[in-house]
Amino acid sequence: MSPAKINELFDVLRAACSRQYGFNPRQITSEMRYVGTEGHGKDLLHIFRDVHTHSQIALKNTFVTLREKQGDKPHWTEAEKAHYKKTNAVLDAEAAARQAELDFTHTCQLYLDYRQQLLAHYKAWPGYQEGGPTPHEAARVLLQTLADGQDARLAELAAHVASADHEYLVHLLLAVCHRELDALPKA
Repeated sequence: MSPAKINELFDVLRAACSRQYGFNPRQITSEMRYVGTEGHGKDLLHIFRDVHTHSQIALKNTFVTLREKQGDKPHWTEAEKAHYKKTNAVLDAEAAARQAELDFTHTCQLYLDYRQQLLAHYKAWPGYQEGGPTPHEAARVLLQTLADGQDARLAELAAHVASADHEYLVHLLLAVCHRELDALPKA
């Protein structure tokens, strides 16, 4: 299907989801992906899937149906529906908070001290060291080592972002690495 046709379907999807369920069109745009069609003729459905939970929406003409259950896994919980109903102000505030966390992480002492070590696991980085673990695994091992040693820099980062979840902290460190990689001049 052409990108223009998919864009038209997204226009219909956003309008129908907003009308029927009160979903924010911005959330539909950012978090739903077109999967394809099911059926044919007058029973043709266009299927869209959430990028995180894989919950689906079926679009028929200008009417949408949330697929509440698929297989053994329930979808479209109340929390998920509430996620799609967030206002633009809430979405903007969440985006600003994420940006502030990334900005802090980029300048925190832990990142500054281990920047080269973290970036060395990326092939695109000029100081890439071949044969090591993946960037994710390297960051996970680093944080575990720092946690075992009760490192003050790790405690400072965790306190600032209000999370001691190592996977989340790994995600933050790697997101900052990706930001630096994106800033590299393209060859």
